[in-house]
Amino acid sequence: MSRTLCMIREVGGHINETVTIGCWLHNIRSSGKIRFLQLRDGSGYIQGVVVKSEVSEQVWEDAGKLTQESSVYVTGTVREDTRSKGGFELTVTGVEIIQVATDYPITPKEHGVDFLMDHRHLWIRSPKQRAILVVRAQIIRAVQQFFDERGFHLVDPPILTPSSCEGTTNLFHTKYFDEDAFLTQSGQLYMEAAAMALGRVYSFGPTFRAEKSKTRRHLIEFWMIEPEMAFVTHEENLEVQEQFISYIVSSVLEHCRAELEVLGRDVSKLENIQAPFPRITYDEAVKFLKSEGHEFDWGEDFGAPHETAIAEKYEKPVFITHYPTEIKAFYMKPDPNRPEVVLCADMIAPEGYGEIIGGSQRIDDPDLMEERFQQHELSKEAYQWYLDLRKYGTVPHSGFGLGLERTVAWICGLDHVRETIPFPRLLYRLYP
Repeated sequence: MSRTLCMIREVGGHINETVTIGCWLHNIRSSGKIRFLQLRDGSGYIQGVVVKSEVSEQVWEDAGKLTQESSVYVTGTVREDTRSKGGFELTVTGVEIIQVATDYPITPKEHGVDFLMDHRHLWIRSPKQRAILVVRAQIIRAVQQFFDERGFHLVDPPILTPSSCEGTTNLFHTKYFDEDAFLTQSGQLYMEAAAMALGRVYSFGPTFRAEKSKTRRHLIEFWMIEPEMAFVTHEENLEVQEQFISYIVSSVLEHCRAELEVLGRDVSKLENIQAPFPRITYDEAVKFLKSEGHEFDWGEDFGAPHETAIAEKYEKPVFITHYPTEIKAFYMKPDPNRPEVVLCADMIAPEGYGEIIGGSQRIDDPDLMEERFQQHELSKEAYQWYLDLRKYGTVPHSGFGLGLERTVAWICGLDHVRETIPFPRLLYRLYP
């Protein structure tokens, strides 16, 4: 039987009209001769009201058979209702059951995290988890729009790589026929090559780290956005980053107010996120931490408590610039005025969410890059092509990487990144 369906998000265009919605029952309650059906279809929620005296006996009985997550076609008249969250209600005239669900495991009662993660394939149907995934989708949409509007080209680097210039300790090893191969932990080096061909590029794809970490900020599989820009210096790179984050937050505020409300997010904190962002040097950060009683020596990297302490001073993300050369990646360009530090920055999100962006100006001097390869004992055989980028038409260039899941966690105000991705891969979790 063919039918024309209306999505819940579209009902505002059909006031006082009869529509049919394909949906699931989220909840049901009865009050004598009236049944209230909480319906969802993925695009939103609406309450369907079944009045016994206004429907056939069959419709009344079928409505009474529905259980949590039963699938159904519901027909009714759309009414404006200022009391409902969506602003509309459905006066039900027809119910066609597709399937009555039995013993749905995630009941309205409280469940433990392990139970919910075991049933992640069902948990994502809940209002909070749906809201997170809607915000995630909007962030992705905003990322693409930001770069498309500024003339960047999307480029897809390989997921299988022959080695890693940052070492293979935290990489997943596999066999590529008779050769060793690894799952990528960053597409950056390949994006530098693409930037020399296309000028301004970005990648958006999965990355993998075999890091045995169980913190609330870490996933084994996560998604990265990695732009690279030819003829762009360190300072210009920072300006692109702060415009980028401001654009993403503004887009979520414009399109996902209802979802942020479901999540209980304080949107006033997000409304403060507008460029420019504050900047402090690594030296200044170390001095501040010591003044706050933290034991910290110059040359160490910041941990989560240090990042949180620094971020608490600001209502916006803050850049920490000019880290020591020794603790940063080999490809970062030294400050010409002070070679012991590099032209780099980490962007620390407010409210304790830690680093969401890491970026730098890249070394463009071929002799210095050769020297770095020797210092770090890197394989010229595997990455001669990377050295070629400095040999044939080298230019100043910069780039950065944004971690999608940490950004989702911050914007949504979540305690743990495991809820920021549909099916998280964690240290002890590969199911479902």
